[in-house]
Amino acid sequence: MDLTYLHTFCLVARLRSFTKAAEELGYVQSSVTAQIQKLEREYGAALFERFGRGIRLTQAGEELLKYAREMLQLHEEAKAAVSAQASGRIVIGTIETLAAFFLPPLLQRFRRLYPGVQVVLQPGSEAEIIARVREGECDVGLMLDRAYTGGEFVCLQLREEELVLLAAPDHPLAGSAEPLKTQALGGHPMIVTEESCTYRSALERELRGEGVPYLFAYELGSVEAIKQCLVHGLGVGLLPAIAVREELASGKLAVLPYRLPGPPFYTQLIHHPKKWVSASLQSFIGLLSSR
Repeated sequence: MDLTYLHTFCLVARLRSFTKAAEELGYVQSSVTAQIQKLEREYGAALFERFGRGIRLTQAGEELLKYAREMLQLHEEAKAAVSAQASGRIVIGTIETLAAFFLPPLLQRFRRLYPGVQVVLQPGSEAEIIARVREGECDVGLMLDRAYTGGEFVCLQLREEELVLLAAPDHPLAGSAEPLKTQALGGHPMIVTEESCTYRSALERELRGEGVPYLFAYELGSVEAIKQCLVHGLGVGLLPAIAVREELASGKLAVLPYRLPGPPFYTQLIHHPKKWVSASLQSFIGLLSSR
């Protein structure tokens, strides 16, 4: 079986669209459809079904997806393992949250494959990351933002990231049984990230758009500092769910029943289409894509 078909299958499953998968792969849609049909003949089962205006995996498709991801991952690791010992370095522009809570296990796996490659993390805001990738200062950029539509880079949406509004468990809003509207946040002190943060900006736009009086009582550049302020009852704050797993599991923080309106946020990888992609960088991108 051609592993290309499995890669196409995984991409269609992630994007839930034959058209979007074809655009990302640079294929015509009929080619993507043909590859999926070949897989369906191979496995003797339908892999996708129509759902409203989109598509979704069938039960057989859900089962195949588990194995397909593992097969592709093993393929990437095998290629790296049998290739010549790599050296050099990879420069990654990323935000603090992803550097602390998303990348470490992936970097551990990458280190086993390419122990001779130096990995350099350059922290910065999304705007700074885009500028560094554009100028060639970073090989790739990792951002947490709404879907990138700039068009000048190759962009991979790695996964959707949940944003949660948090407070200490005894906060007045923590006891609400009904979903909170944006107006309910008025008058409550807020603990926010720096002004350049994408999800802080999205929250501020929503508050202004709804005419809600708000107070950004604390502005901090550290996610850990924000969490500690929230734990000590100094206000409410919006953070990615991946950054507060331990605090939620231990009961130090509570998720308020509020969902930020608007399109979802994604962890996204960007790189310049003219950037030379080494074998080690290609393997790193493969690790991220299979996550």
